[in-house]
Amino acid sequence: MISFILGTTAELIKIAPVYHGIAERGLRPKIWFTAQHVDEVADVLADLKLPAPDVWLVPEEKAHNLESPAQVPGWAAQVLRTAWGRRGELRAALTEDGRPPLVLVHGDTFTTPYGSLIGKRILKARVGHIEAGARSGSILSPLPEELNRKIAAKVVDMHFAPSAREVNNLRNARGVVVDTEANTAIDAMRLAINQPLDVPNLPERFGLATLHRFELVSRADKYREALEILREQSRQMPILYMAGAPEREKIRALGLDHLFDDKFIAQPKMRYLKFLPLVARAEYVVTDSGGLSAECYYLGLPCAVHRERTETPQHLGETVVLTEMRGDKLQNFLDTYRNRRGESWMDKYHPSEIIVDSLAQLGYC
Repeated sequence: MISFILGTTAELIKIAPVYHGIAERGLRPKIWFTAQHVDEVADVLADLKLPAPDVWLVPEEKAHNLESPAQVPGWAAQVLRTAWGRRGELRAALTEDGRPPLVLVHGDTFTTPYGSLIGKRILKARVGHIEAGARSGSILSPLPEELNRKIAAKVVDMHFAPSAREVNNLRNARGVVVDTEANTAIDAMRLAINQPLDVPNLPERFGLATLHRFELVSRADKYREALEILREQSRQMPILYMAGAPEREKIRALGLDHLFDDKFIAQPKMRYLKFLPLVARAEYVVTDSGGLSAECYYLGLPCAVHRERTETPQHLGETVVLTEMRGDKLQNFLDTYRNRRGESWMDKYHPSEIIVDSLAQLGYC
């Protein structure tokens, strides 16, 4: 039996095509949910035709979005308490079909190392890591993602790496390393890209921004600088800034509400199937999201990654640029984005098929 241990909407999105690929082989994988994200989970599951979680590792009635690092220790303790307290039930679920038990984790959230350790140490199962091997080269940037990836790599038995670069990063890792040739985001994108747009009063031409990572938002000077640059740029063409509750609170705390108007437009975050068609319509994207920068790469969409480092330098080039969190580099991108549109890779890669085929060859499905 295969179970996914997941905790965020982004993880649900990226495993959806893998889940459906396994289901097409006649199996019904489990989803065990750690509830790092809660608010939009039901909508995302419905959009992606995924079932409700089989197990909530944080009791559903107590679950709430993790919005600050201070909340992580309490969340982690609850996840481990539940996993330990229900270990007999979870072990039985993993062995109910007679196949070898397997836990799959994804990416680089807090759930990635915790899920790996739960699968390996508490449930005595093999563990596979989807989107494995990414490295920025610095434990502190981005923090905690780089640390999460490194911990998981020490625990798991199967590493599904999205390119030859990540395969090379895992050359000394124990277990099986599989090159999936791309991020499963590209498969998830095919589920969403042609959905209708549902944004009232959408400008005909617009830029799109998402800035939310702790390493940026916690540095008031850098966050303010980025927003001020985007505000000035929006005088030439409107920019939609997709802001969740933590970013909106930070904007209020820093007294930056005045930056937003009918040109620099603060928009609530959107569900994936609503958001991706918006991304595809944008003239360019400014983001600190590794997932969104990968999606822009696959679309050939000009994108500035406003971070000091990136764990996916293979995506960098004319289309996707790293600003190193410097205002002058962000401004240079905004001045030159018109010349940066690249080739779409949407029809070239099918990483979820490679993952499912590999699991079949290893006897798991």
